[in-house]
Amino acid sequence: MNPDFSICVYCGSRPGEQPEHIAAARAVGQWIGEHGGQLVYGGGRTGLMGTVAEATRAAGGRVVGIIPKALVDKELANPLCDELHIVDTMHERKAMMGERADAFVALAGGIGTFEELFEIWTWRQLGYHDKAIGILNTAGYYDGLLSFLAHSVREGFMGDWQMGLIRSGTEPVVLLAELLDEARRHPGSDKLAEVL
Repeated sequence: MNPDFSICVYCGSRPGEQPEHIAAARAVGQWIGEHGGQLVYGGGRTGLMGTVAEATRAAGGRVVGIIPKALVDKELANPLCDELHIVDTMHERKAMMGERADAFVALAGGIGTFEELFEIWTWRQLGYHDKAIGILNTAGYYDGLLSFLAHSVREGFMGDWQMGLIRSGTEPVVLLAELLDEARRHPGSDKLAEVL
């Protein structure tokens, strides 16, 4: 199967305390699969990562997992991926995820999710790619972060144009459709392979 598009999902290797996060991960995976897409993600089978991968597969989508050797046991590498890439470093993981995706979305997660989101956003700011980036703000999880980012703009450390490089939303179906529409309108100057 040749997927119509490829979406990279950043999310937690834990399920979190609120059932809404599991439901959101399931909805994201289901949407990707039902629309003939491909999931690119961190390659684990635990937490939200496992949920989004399983939902994508169950809905007929393709799953590409990319995981560093150091996390194969910790995050339980998912042998059910259509492609499972075991790489040497986190840097390789993130570069490959960036290259294989048409758009990116961050679900709830911890420090790894935050770091991946901010790095792909930084790469876009620097012109290394022009791919759509979204934050799925389920159950108010990212309210504090979005408030802080607005504070950073008010304090003069960021500009409105930088905030304009990302989208946020609370409804998985709406946000994913917006990201895919943007990806199709701006298939994007991808210089990631050159600079990484």
